[in-house]
Amino acid sequence: MNSTTIAVAVAVLFAIGVIITLITVIWLSISSRRTKELKSRFGPEYRRVARTEGSMSQAEQVLLQREKRVQKLDIKPLSEGQKNEFADAWEHAQAEFVDNPTAAVTHADVLVQEVMNVRGYPVSDFDQRVADVSVDHPAVAQNY
Repeated sequence: MNSTTIAVAVAVLFAIGVIITLITVIWLSISSRRTKELKSRFGPEYRRVARTEGSMSQAEQVLLQREKRVQKLDIKPLSEGQKNEFADAWEHAQAEFVDNPTAAVTHADVLVQEVMNVRGYPVSDFDQRVADVSVDHPAVAQNY
């Protein structure tokens, strides 16, 4: 080998090292930004899922899958009439809590299911309901 060949080999290895370093920095930056966005968007739900899943990366995959699932749903806003009707029903459930807490909680859960159903969320599975709601309303999911 002559000195030119060695110089070219060193330059190629150096360039490969620089490229690998750049790819790593970009990947870490994207990963960090995604983590920050998910933590901001999901709040306490992010931490809960991370505890449940055992790692942040697994939690992020779960949360991203939730987002993809909910994006496929045809979620509709409530009409003003529906909002008023459900608000009245909610006030009734709250008032009922004083005299009959068990029935009030049952009625409130049924009401939540009705609202979700009217808006277009699937409501058959409790855990799936919570997961779906957490995408747009993470604070609600935390208390549900």
